[in-house]
Formats: sequence, C-alpha cells, structure tokens
Amino acid sequence: MKNTQATIYQTNHRINWFQKFLLICSGGNIHILRKTPSEWNKFAGIGGIVLFTAVFATLSAAYAMFTIFDDIWASIGFGILWGLMIFNLDRYIVSSIKKTGSWWNQILMSIPRLILATFLGIIISKPLELKIFEKEVNKQLNTIIQRNKKDLQTQMSGRILQQSGPFETEKKQISDKIAQYQKSYDSAAVELEKEILGKQSNLTSGKVGFGSNAKRKQELKEQRRQDLENYQKQVATRLEYLDKEISKVYTNLETERKSTETFEDKFNGFAARLQALDELGKNSAIIATAAAFIMGLFITLEISPVLIKLISSVGPYDYLLEKTENDFRLYSKEKIEKGNALTDFRIDDFKDQLKN
Repeated sequence: MKNTQATIYQTNHRINWFQKFLLICSGGNIHILRKTPSEWNKFAGIGGIVLFTAVFATLSAAYAMFTIFDDIWASIGFGILWGLMIFNLDRYIVSSIKKTGSWWNQILMSIPRLILATFLGIIISKPLELKIFEKEVNKQLNTIIQRNKKDLQTQMSGRILQQSGPFETEKKQISDKIAQYQKSYDSAAVELEKEILGKQSNLTSGKVGFGSNAKRKQELKEQRRQDLENYQKQVATRLEYLDKEISKVYTNLETERKSTETFEDKFNGFAARLQALDELGKNSAIIATAAAFIMGLFITLEISPVLIKLISSVGPYDYLLEKTENDFRLYSKEKIEKGNALTDFRIDDFKDQLKN
C-alpha cells in the first residue's frame, strides 16, 4: 500500500503545450497538476475562461483609451497592460480558493472574491457596450450636443441682459428724453403752421398770415429746436460710450459662445459616451435590456471560475495541494521546535557554567 501511494504521488504525466498554457492560466500548481491528469480538463476550462476574460479586458481598455487619447498605439499599449493586470488578478482570485475546511467557510471566503469579480465584469463590459451600440451612441451624442448648445444660448442671452442691462436702461432714458424734446419741437412746428394758415384753435388766433402770434410761435419753435440740438450734443458722447460698451458685451459673449460651441462639438469622450448610453437606456427599453444582458454576460464570465472552484468536488489536486502545504507546515513547526529546544539547552548550559 505504501509503495502504491508513493507511485501515485511521484507519477508525472505528459502535458502538451496548449494544455500546459491553459493550466498555467488557471493559477493551479503545475507540478501538482502533472500528477493529477483527471483534473486537467477542469483546470484547463478555468484557464480558458481566465484567458478570454483577459482578452476581452484588453479590447475593452483599448477602445476606452482610444476614445480618450485618439491614439491607436497608446490605446493598444494601455489595453495590453490592462489585460495583463486583469489576467494576473483573475489567476490570483481563482488560485486563492482552496477546497479545504467546511462548506460555509468556503462560501465566506468566496464572497469577497465574487464581489471583486463582479466589479471587474462591470468595468470590462461598459466599453464593449459602447462599441456594440456605437451608432446609437453617436446619434444620442449629437442630440446631447445640440441640447447643450441650446442651453448655452439661453445662458448667453441671460448674461447679455445682465451685463448690458444698465447700459441699455441708461440709453433708453436718454432716448426717451430726446423723444420728449422732439415731441415739443414737433408740437411747436404744428402750432406755427396752423397760425400761418389761419386755422382756429385754443392756441391760434385764426388769422391768415405771419402776424405777431406767428412770430412768437416761430421763436418758440426755434427755442425748442435749439433745446433739442443742445441736448443731443450734450448726450452724444455718452451715447457713443454706451453703444461701445453694449457692443463690447455682445462681442465678448459671442467670442465665448463660439469657443464653447467648438468645445461642445468635441463632446465625444468616454464619459460623454457613457452619458449617451445611459440616456439611451432610459429612452429605449430594448437597448436597456440588451445592455443589461451584455453586462450580465461579462459578470457571469468573470465569476464563473470562482463558482466552478466553489461547486466542484474535492479532487486529487486538492488532496495533493493540502498534503504539500501540510508537509511545509510540519517542516516549519519541526524546525521551530528544534530551534527552541536548542536555544533552551544553550541557555541552561550557560547558567550551569555560571554557577560552577
């Protein structure tokens, strides 16, 4: 029996390069897996899931970076780096789950890993959702841009009224004053004409010709004309200043509006696309459902290695792994005990020498 156990433990089976690669991806101990061929399919399946998750993570990160930097080589480089990080993290998550202890202990140990895997699945799925719904997202982005421009125009109109309001108010007051002088002048001119033509009214004599009343009305008309011209000359400089200030407000805000609209036209980054996808989901139940299924697919893909390790029965690999780890524990414990015993012996010997 002892020889049989030694033979089982020491037997190494040949693994082809592809199987070996998948076994390495699974995070399993390759030296122990060589002795347990019945576990190869399970670990190769786990390794394949980890590998394809890393591939999807690479594509996802590359697309996300391309929307930010608009540089294909930088996007590829960052995508590969991100994929390798996800690959290493997934391998660690899977390899850290051991089929030892009670069932509840295994579940409690798996919960943080499942949460982390779910979070990674969401992160990986979002950029790929943006790529899948790219045409719809671009259309919604245009809608958002036009809406932002409309809001910008409304804000600009409010700011124009706010900044030019005092100048416009003063200009209106001056214009009203000029209109009053003009009205007075026009009234005097009408009364003069009625007096010369002999039209009877409360303010005219009714005599035809340029008499004494007409002369007085001529002087009144001239006085009002001079008042009008004097006031116009008086406020001309002020009106010119007000017009310049109002024009300056319009020019500055128009320049700002054009600059902001140029910026709005470039509103197509990663965050903007996420906003467009969110609005699409709110406006269309079909897109919302499809996006939810895509996210669910990647979450399932990400947590499946953990679930496989959790629900699978204890196999030869787990027994050998436990034995290997136990051998190291025993070896470490033995070395510690021996070291403590030797230290105690040397201390006692030193004390005896002091007494003698």
